[in-house]
Amino acid sequence: MTEKNEYKVSQVFIYPVKSLGGISLPEAELTDRGFKYDRRWMLIDREGQFLSQRRVPDMALLQAELDDEYLSIVHKHKPELNLQIPLALISNSNSGLIDSYMWDESIGVAECGEDFNEWFSDVLKTKCRLVCMPDNSNRPVDVRFAGNNEITSLSDGYPFLIIGQESLNLLNSKLDEPLPVNRFRPNIVFAGGLPHDEDEFDKFEIGGVLFKRVKPCARCTVITINQNTGERKQEPLKTLATYRKVNNKILFGQNLLHEGDGEIRVGDKIIPV
Repeated sequence: MTEKNEYKVSQVFIYPVKSLGGISLPEAELTDRGFKYDRRWMLIDREGQFLSQRRVPDMALLQAELDDEYLSIVHKHKPELNLQIPLALISNSNSGLIDSYMWDESIGVAECGEDFNEWFSDVLKTKCRLVCMPDNSNRPVDVRFAGNNEITSLSDGYPFLIIGQESLNLLNSKLDEPLPVNRFRPNIVFAGGLPHDEDEFDKFEIGGVLFKRVKPCARCTVITINQNTGERKQEPLKTLATYRKVNNKILFGQNLLHEGDGEIRVGDKIIPV
């Protein structure tokens, strides 16, 4: 990361329910496990395994919205299909925890209620349960990359994913149909610099908060799913494989850890330290 380049936050996103539609925000509050409300809920199957668009592409069609009291879920094409989930569910430190499973990891979660289970099961035509990560469930990040006993939410493994707009612009220049950034589900998008400058970031500050790059993000088939239709195609994995494949993994974006609290705003500078 060179000081001669100026980088500014251009977009901020949270994804309250893992693998459902995300929310673009002008600013987001930091907590010890990532942005506030980011991936604090998820859907699990009968065995407790997490569900994502990898298995259920129509999850892309359910959009999350937030107000002061509720997390609302609305079908993108059928607004009559909607649901309100109390935000207070994740604040209830008395919630009894059950085991859920992501990859090879067991994560303590709390069940949200049978009414929510039935709604999601009906809409997605897949038997599932809605669970949340309450405040009394702490999930450490991979010890190989943790520097200070950091924790995360129900993300794939780390609190933040950052992508440079120029990286997306380069990819889109190689595609017949350009893609929006929502295919890649970042938390922070920045403008400025050159394509894939994020690969060279080490430690940097945004809004006075220290961030550390820990590892590149290996991409899966989720980025091939149209977030407005739920349709799956070959791109952009096919094209990314021609220039972003390392050790049989296709890399796009960087995972981050952070220290401290505060807020990240669109327009904030990214300052190397």
